[in-house]
Amino acid sequence: MSSMFRSSADLFAELNRMQSLLDQVFPSTGASIRSQAGAGFPVLNVGTTPTAIEVQALAPGLEADKLEITVDRGLLVIAGERKSELPAGERTNVYAQERFAGRFRRVVSLPEDADPSRVDASYRDGVLRITVSKRESSLPRRIEVN
Repeated sequence: MSSMFRSSADLFAELNRMQSLLDQVFPSTGASIRSQAGAGFPVLNVGTTPTAIEVQALAPGLEADKLEITVDRGLLVIAGERKSELPAGERTNVYAQERFAGRFRRVVSLPEDADPSRVDASYRDGVLRITVSKRESSLPRRIEVN
């Protein structure tokens, strides 16, 4: 068989090998989707309501008991690990791997009015919802006039 005509399996294996070499030489360039995925996983939506700071982490494929959520010195930290669902083995060929797998850590800076003692978290349908209540002293209150 001529070297010009290779099977698609050989071609993809060669492309993956070349991508791995590039990732080793230029690790911070974001040369592939694999090198970018870990930095932004899970994807976050952050907002406020009159009484709380709301964080939604879009993170399918996680086990709730493997999530680590901490609040310390005004920082909300979301950490954990998502396992790869690809079969591991010597005879396995992966042609594309765009889904992030591995350890992750996201840090959200909380505003000063966040109350670190009042944090609730739930995980359902691939969405982690975290609510950090605001301090009672920062909420508007009505003053009665005598």
